[in-house]
Amino acid sequence: MTNPPGADLHLPEGCMAGIAMHELSLCESVLQILEQQAEAQQYRKVKTVWLEIGALSGVEIEALRFSFDVVVQGSLADHARLEIIEVPGQAWCLPCGCNVAVQQLYDQCPHCGSHQLQVNGGDQMRIKELEVE
Repeated sequence: MTNPPGADLHLPEGCMAGIAMHELSLCESVLQILEQQAEAQQYRKVKTVWLEIGALSGVEIEALRFSFDVVVQGSLADHARLEIIEVPGQAWCLPCGCNVAVQQLYDQCPHCGSHQLQVNGGDQMRIKELEVE
């Protein structure tokens, strides 16, 4: 859904506009990909979208759910179900050479306590699967 210039977006009470705008932009990109793939693969309706979202991606999942419902209104994904697959954060510890789970950026290594971690997983968002007609 593309809003005409000057159109108002109505966000829910208490929704932080900065976060919601980030997630709205992500959902618009997802819809654009769905539309491109619908043309390429000849489907006309999206019933379910599975998104993998990493713990370190910076995506606010509840804001994304709200934004998805707003963005897909009137599109080929109108009323589509959004399924979220949460992917844990992973990082490589430079001093001890271990691959470790991390909850947030700048965590310390649970083995040696170092903060010299290089993130190597859980920092992305991607469309994993679609159910289409």
